[in-house]
This record gives sequence, structure tokens and C-alpha cells, in this order.
Amino acid sequence: MRLHVRLTPGAAKDSIEGWISDAEGRPLLAARVRAPAREGEANAALEKLIARAMGVPVARVRVARGGASRVKALEIEGADAGAVERAFGKASG
Repeated sequence: MRLHVRLTPGAAKDSIEGWISDAEGRPLLAARVRAPAREGEANAALEKLIARAMGVPVARVRVARGGASRVKALEIEGADAGAVERAFGKASG
């Protein structure tokens, strides 16, 4: 399963903010992490946050695209759209 996320690093706390839409109207999950945007720290924190929210091992979640961008594509091994909806609600857009 591929999940698109808009990440804000350097936040006061790790959190999932819910669904937003990009300029083309595609759904993105908005997330914040305390980790800074350096040397992959924010990406690793995002992988942990998503894994925890979905109840899967961290090893099953990885940033597949957008490592240096705010918008990232995560691959979640063994997950489907239903699992994403159960964890984060229904995507808008």
C-alpha cells in the first residue's frame, strides 16, 4: 500500500493531523514530528509514527519517495486501503 503524507518536521510533538488535499485535490495525510529535517531523522520518526498508528512493525513502513521533500510516498508492506482507513479515517479529496 502506498500512502502519501505531508510532513512537518521540528514540531512540538509527534502527531497525525488528518487528511488534507494537495493543489490537484489528491488526499495527503498531514503529520508532524519532533525530529529535525536532517540526515533522515524526520523520515525515521515518520515511519515510526505511521507504524505505531497502524499497529504494524516499523520494518514494514518505509519512505519510498520524497525523502528530501515535505510530501512523501510511504510504502506499507501488507497493508491495504481498509487498514489505512481504520487507522486514519476516510481520506477526503
